Amino acid sequence: MHRLLVDHRNITQTKLEEAAPAPLSDGQARLKLESFALTANNVTYAASGFAIGYWKFFPTGEDGQGLVPVWGVAEVAESTSDDLAVGTRLYGYYPMAEELVITPKADGHGSILDAAPHRRDLPLIYNQYVPVHGGTAEQDHLRAILQPLLATSYLLFDWLMDNDWFGAEQIIIGSASSKTGLGLCKYLAEPEKRPYKIVGLTSERNRAFVEGLGACDQVLSYDEVSNLAQVSSVYVDMAGNTEVKAALHSHLADHLRHSAAVGLSHWDKFEQTQDLAGPKPVFFFAPAQVAKRREDWGPGKIEQQITQAWKRIAADASGWLNVVVHDGIAASDAVYKSLADGTADPRDGHIIRL
Repeated sequence: MHRLLVDHRNITQTKLEEAAPAPLSDGQARLKLESFALTANNVTYAASGFAIGYWKFFPTGEDGQGLVPVWGVAEVAESTSDDLAVGTRLYGYYPMAEELVITPKADGHGSILDAAPHRRDLPLIYNQYVPVHGGTAEQDHLRAILQPLLATSYLLFDWLMDNDWFGAEQIIIGSASSKTGLGLCKYLAEPEKRPYKIVGLTSERNRAFVEGLGACDQVLSYDEVSNLAQVSSVYVDMAGNTEVKAALHSHLADHLRHSAAVGLSHWDKFEQTQDLAGPKPVFFFAPAQVAKRREDWGPGKIEQQITQAWKRIAADASGWLNVVVHDGIAASDAVYKSLADGTADPRDGHIIRL
């Protein structure tokens, strides 16, 4: 069984290795991965592996080495569990590896949970595996690339709406070229009547791409932060670029109503401690908004909205997404590194096919 390990302290350092397959105990199942997606989101998982706990999902048994979580589809190759039959295909959260052993438990709503002791206290949304019935490989690929990202985009939109947009006249999205960023821009643009302007921040290299999406009222490069209107604002930061964040906070100061930290696509320009003008950035954790809406509305409603929302945006994905399929786990190394160093094309969505 091959897997790609990532150094905890230097997330650009990787190691492709062959490991002995995990033994299968009573009540467990072995899942063989068919394919998984790689996006900037996976870089965020690695960069915040300790702070948020992403390294906890898939222990490696090697000090200082982690398995970055990915979203994809796997087939049950072996099972000693009454809850999961051999041949079942499952969409969900996997390690960057060729297989995963789980302890399946039916959740009573058609999905499977991994009840392994080390995952019991981790967010439910990451422990849930959904059976895949029919469909095409292309549909599997699109789901793995977009569903996790657009789910976060929609939950951000829902959270902003839930807070009456924090009274903002403009909502600024950092790293608007990222798929989570562009998804949020598109959801924010959907209401016919809205009290805010949508501003996308991106690199000069990706400016034309963001402008071409047609969702932003204004697109600025990172060195044009001083051109932002000094009006009541919310900043939703997908990049984690400390220099840009400091410049934006300094420019807007008390005009900034809220500063949300979401991703770390610019992980190498992130510093945890800094003094900023205006409000202190608050980390947005998507599972917390899911939990709130389950409490508000009961189970199932927010999940239904997320499914409808990501499929709605994905319907026109051919206009802004190029799905690139790579064969073999070894290919994940170069793709992951291109995402980590920021050289990946934002138009591309990468699939590793095993």
